[in-house]
Amino acid sequence: MQEWKTMAEMTLDELRGWFAGRIPDDWFTGAPEVTVDREEILVVGDIPEVKAAKGAGEAEAAAARESRVDAFREDTREQRMAIADDAQRRFRRIVSWGARVGGETHLFTTAAVPVMTRLRMRERGVLDTLVDAGVARSRSEALAWCVRLVGDNESAWIETLRGALGGVKEARSKGPKPGRQN
Repeated sequence: MQEWKTMAEMTLDELRGWFAGRIPDDWFTGAPEVTVDREEILVVGDIPEVKAAKGAGEAEAAAARESRVDAFREDTREQRMAIADDAQRRFRRIVSWGARVGGETHLFTTAAVPVMTRLRMRERGVLDTLVDAGVARSRSEALAWCVRLVGDNESAWIETLRGALGGVKEARSKGPKPGRQN
């Protein structure tokens, strides 16, 4: 009998393979995109594009895509929940889902995880300005807004950092292991 790997023992490719093996072939038009962090696994797949009526306007096409996503969400709910339950037990992370159609991504079960931070007066002032201006309802919402803004506007830089971290992880895996004596 094969032993199951924990999340810490599994590579991202193995995790993607685990989900690809569990997800029915007719759900998505290709392999689902699987993203993971410390708390959550997000699975997003492309669903078939809607064949709009000839001469349909953008509003009609957008409504058709939204309806397609809603139908996918309802039709797959029971199976998605069963797959998520298995994955959550095994990998000890929340499993969230989404669908992409017509270039638009719709996430429908994502986690909002609290994080703790310490800010100096200058940084708190930025958040308070956003709250006072009505951009956000609270410091927490203002901070989330700031993080989204950096992610949207500095995505190339963030991807460069992620690539560099991948190199660091690879170098660490080839180096000496902690606690091992030579």
